[in-house]
Amino acid sequence: MDNQITILLAEDHEIVREGLRTLLETEGDIKVVAEAENGREAIRLVKEVRPAVAIIDIAMPTLNGLEVARRIKKAVPSTKILIFSAYSDQEYVEQAIILGASGYVLKTNPVHVLATAIREVNKGEIFFDPYIKKHLGDQYQKLADMAKLPDRKKHKLSSREIEVLQLIAEGKSNKDISLDLSISVKTVEKHRQHIMEKLNVHNTADLTRYAVSKGLVESSFRVKAQ
Repeated sequence: MDNQITILLAEDHEIVREGLRTLLETEGDIKVVAEAENGREAIRLVKEVRPAVAIIDIAMPTLNGLEVARRIKKAVPSTKILIFSAYSDQEYVEQAIILGASGYVLKTNPVHVLATAIREVNKGEIFFDPYIKKHLGDQYQKLADMAKLPDRKKHKLSSREIEVLQLIAEGKSNKDISLDLSISVKTVEKHRQHIMEKLNVHNTADLTRYAVSKGLVESSFRVKAQ
């Protein structure tokens, strides 16, 4: 089918990816052309295959889905971002929209809702999960209008700072972070200091709470002593 909507699936659980791919491709007009198991891989593959729509989970290793959304919109603006998540909190929805997503669907839905969302965002429309739309109430129109803006509000942290923050919240030491990001320990320490100053927090526990509240990591991560 020449007019199939090309899809990238970014989800760290292989069995979920396999199930989604199988179900979506029965729709006929949707084709999964790439799959990623972590955030960095998702960005690389989007740049490589340039799918029409990228379906991104929020909680992913190496780089969370919200930051992935921001980087994809900057690198390949033609690719539409559709967040597919277990989180229904307004905070997550708002952050996703601010960072470039065109839609937000909960994992509790049957596949036909996800397929509808894919078609809508592919056409340039905005799609909110029916449950989220209902519970947003008066905030729905505000977020819908925000999602249509070419220049959305900026995150107070830089891309690199968000990377460092996620790794801190995941319990990694400064040395581990330096190895993961190929930067010096001294640079990691500077990033940590700048993050704390920008967020007006004073310890790792507060940084972790902030990261969880913004959907950068799941609340199950434990803080490792630094």
